Amino acid sequence: MENQVESLVKLIKQREKEARAKVLSFVSGKGGVGKTGIVTSLAYVLANTFNKRVLLLDCDVALGNVHVLLGLSPDKNLKNVLKGVPIEKVIQNVYNFDVVLGFSGIDGIDELESLETANLLLQIERVVENYDYILLDNSAGLNRYTIGFSRAAASTYVVTTPEPTALTDAYAFIKSLYKLYSYSNFKVIVNMAKSRREGFDTYERLQHSINRFLGIDVTLAGIVPYTNRYREALRKRVPFVELYPSDSYSVEIKRIAQLETGQLLKEEESFVEKLVKFFFKGE
Repeated sequence: MENQVESLVKLIKQREKEARAKVLSFVSGKGGVGKTGIVTSLAYVLANTFNKRVLLLDCDVALGNVHVLLGLSPDKNLKNVLKGVPIEKVIQNVYNFDVVLGFSGIDGIDELESLETANLLLQIERVVENYDYILLDNSAGLNRYTIGFSRAAASTYVVTTPEPTALTDAYAFIKSLYKLYSYSNFKVIVNMAKSRREGFDTYERLQHSINRFLGIDVTLAGIVPYTNRYREALRKRVPFVELYPSDSYSVEIKRIAQLETGQLLKEEESFVEKLVKFFFKGE
């Protein structure tokens, strides 16, 4: 199993270079940090603001909830893929990007033990050339799935909050993946920050520990502010960036996408510019 995963990780990275696609892994040391909301929002922005071909995979084995945020039926899901169904048959399209949903619940321990990371990596390798970005929304914590998927990624985004336990668990994840496999392509997103200062302080504490004990640096990808509107988007089962595109949360997600793509955001026209176009469009 381990040798097979090793081979597939190398194959996916090679195919990424050939296809010019990027596989991005999203992880968190603990649950409840808003990782899935950030991933779905980023998929939306990459597809609709930056016109990228995007595939979002809910890789949370047994506790996937991307379908809740996107208002989709979970009938076609990751369990089918892990059991051998071609990934093309379970892909759904919503908001201009493709999705492979996760699933909720395991019927027995035998079923859990039969789920193979290698099979999903093989499926990803097959479709990587069809997309500009493949986003992997991993389960919280450290396990063989998050390790396998993250090692195959060009970058791993570690989502944390200013909460001490979230920060400690984020460090533990980074430390484990680095110590075990010398993987160091990490980017940090601080979510639910009450201010930019709190977000920077959170990142600096994490970076200080990583640099001191591991001797590496991690990039700050973004500081996503806390918003009271998030529950409303969840209740309506609509991506937050679709419902509140001007909210500071959405603005920061767009900035993260901009840094990832290296593309500039097209500035919206001012009211005066729109009037000029309306009255003088024939001239």
